[in-house]
Amino acid sequence: MLKSRFWKNFDWILLGLALMLTIIGLIVIYSTSFKAASLVAPVKAQNQIIFAVISVIALFAVARSDYRGWSRFTPVLYVLMLLSLVAVLVLGKSALGATRWINLGFFQFQPSEFAKLVVILVLAKYFSANYDFIDKPRHLIISLIYVLIPMGLVLLQPDLGTALVLAAIWLVMAIVARIRWSYLGAMAVAGILAIPLIIPHLKPYQRSRLAVFVNPTADPLHTGYNVVQSTIAVGSGQLFGRGLDAGSQSQLNFLPSQPTDFIFAVLSEKLGFIGGMLVVVLFAALLLRAVLIAARAEDRFGMFVAAGIITMLLFHVFINIGMNVGLLPVTGIPLPFISYGGTSLLVSLLAIGLLESIAVRRKKIEFGT
Repeated sequence: MLKSRFWKNFDWILLGLALMLTIIGLIVIYSTSFKAASLVAPVKAQNQIIFAVISVIALFAVARSDYRGWSRFTPVLYVLMLLSLVAVLVLGKSALGATRWINLGFFQFQPSEFAKLVVILVLAKYFSANYDFIDKPRHLIISLIYVLIPMGLVLLQPDLGTALVLAAIWLVMAIVARIRWSYLGAMAVAGILAIPLIIPHLKPYQRSRLAVFVNPTADPLHTGYNVVQSTIAVGSGQLFGRGLDAGSQSQLNFLPSQPTDFIFAVLSEKLGFIGGMLVVVLFAALLLRAVLIAARAEDRFGMFVAAGIITMLLFHVFINIGMNVGLLPVTGIPLPFISYGGTSLLVSLLAIGLLESIAVRRKKIEFGT
């Protein structure tokens, strides 16, 4: 009986949207191999397929579990998250000036990706437990401490993009918790006043990215190179794209970080405006399904978990596509389900699994609790 109700309430539309985006990602990652200059992409595509299979299995395992049970493990998960973030600073592998991965031999583990899900669960438990007393300043401070500690460790890597994702998750979940707007306003003013103090402490490449955002054509062969090549790739795709085996920016390696940060530019060059809009529509539909699940959640913990996942996915999509089309500064944030990376794909599909767990348990009477 339980199994039949599980499959009946399972959100097949949400799963289908996530799998469609994942398949599109696999196709685009593989398409970057169609060039003489590099034969790395077929290996990347094979690895990503393996990660996808493992991640889908993990999705169903999490969906079958009771999401409410995860609240009991938040203290342990939080400690493990902090230990892993510290470990990456000591044992981590450096690439492109950042230390974000721990090499496990068969797999490069990125703790900051899992930190997003853990922070969502921790904040969901705290906000749901203190929902009726959230107007007290101490609850604002405690919830901030929960997120500021991992943010600080992530910034040491340095990984400004992930730190911003964690900040966005806290902000939206705090708004859902109905924290006083006066508190948020005061924090916003403090943040604006702190900008002149923060900018001098940014890494040189981070300051250059801000300068490039203001004027991307000022230094097109150096600091503005990534943005210029990305926008050229997006524009050159025109309406229907150049095809999977064509495209000057991707095929001739003008475009950097093709399978990861700039995969939307590759997708747009190869599949055109139609392909890019298809991805945007799929993401919009997925997020709308997630909003519906949040609205139907049985309890506040489920509502907060769904709200955090929605924020995480939306922020990733908005920032990644925005930087690919030149509307936002370049930040190392992957496009969920599509960018290459085992940890990123696993976390994205685990998030879908949590949403499914909330969806199938939306009616208390169905599970006799």
